[in-house]
Amino acid sequence: MGQHRRKFLKAGLATGAAAGALGFPHVARAQQKFSWKMTSAYPKGAPFYMDGPGSATDLAKRIEAMSNGRLRIQVYGAGELIPAFEGFDAVRAGTVEMNHANSYFWTGKTFAAQYFTAVPFGLNFQGMNGWLYDGGGIPLWHEVYAPFGMLAFPCGNTGVQMTGWFRKEIKSVDDFKGLKMRIPGLAGKVYAALGVDVKLLPGGEIFPALERGVIDAAEFVGPYQDRRLGLHKAAKYYHTTGWHENATVSELLINKAAWEKLPKDLQAVVENAAAACNVISEAWCQRTNAEAMEDLVKNQGVIAKPLPDAVVKRLREVTNQVLAEAAAKDATTKKVHASYMNFMTQYRAWAGYSEKVYHDKILA
Repeated sequence: MGQHRRKFLKAGLATGAAAGALGFPHVARAQQKFSWKMTSAYPKGAPFYMDGPGSATDLAKRIEAMSNGRLRIQVYGAGELIPAFEGFDAVRAGTVEMNHANSYFWTGKTFAAQYFTAVPFGLNFQGMNGWLYDGGGIPLWHEVYAPFGMLAFPCGNTGVQMTGWFRKEIKSVDDFKGLKMRIPGLAGKVYAALGVDVKLLPGGEIFPALERGVIDAAEFVGPYQDRRLGLHKAAKYYHTTGWHENATVSELLINKAAWEKLPKDLQAVVENAAAACNVISEAWCQRTNAEAMEDLVKNQGVIAKPLPDAVVKRLREVTNQVLAEAAAKDATTKKVHASYMNFMTQYRAWAGYSEKVYHDKILA
């Protein structure tokens, strides 16, 4: 009986050892730690983009906390590791794992990328989130970047932006002819069609260019961000019709090979931290912009007014032309355009019953 017992115990120990050997790699993988780098198109300390609620720095902190330190991300501002607008190439090459910017900076890589930042006369914050999270937008975003070996998630939103700062008031469409203006994205193409000399400048270069007359007008973000740059000191006319960027999405661009090395739970951490920052950053914008706009008008001598209706009408016409031409030239753009516009048609009808009534009847 004792001999049988000894054999049983030996067999049990051997089985346990084998199970431990098989189980250990899974435990080791689950606890593996990752150190990533994330660059930005914006300078270190820039509110909303690099500092404060929902920023790139905040996103990195949330990911580290939610992962219990298993995924740590070193954040670099524009110019610290790479120039401001080279994040796409850096992530594609695997030089860094992530970049925090806006997808419309990559129009030279793929025109369709711009739809995931903002479309002139397009969706607002609620509508954009509806398309991205539940209307097929994010899967399309991944599809657009698949040939480049990347994927992306929304990780911030400014809400409605302002048309921008002008040294002279815009009274008619003719005032755009020969105007030198800092403006990115699809809006730049629309303005160019109306005779504007379009410039793409990083945030830190806008004020000196506007002050010295190198440019005549500039668009950046909104009251808080614009005041911080001092744009109100270089131009007093602040046109408020946010026709060009009704809800500007921040992009978390990720190298796909690096992404696929992350365990599923860490992928979920990144995705959900980005979604949190998307909402938190927009909330921050609502508070700070309300305070800044009041200050600019009451204390800084800023003349804030919408563009004339005839100007807005012409901008809409040209926007439709630019988008139609782009969709006709490229199959990927056509697919993204159709998805976006089909969703917007539905959303516009719903907003007519909801948001429009709120703004016209309740908020008024």
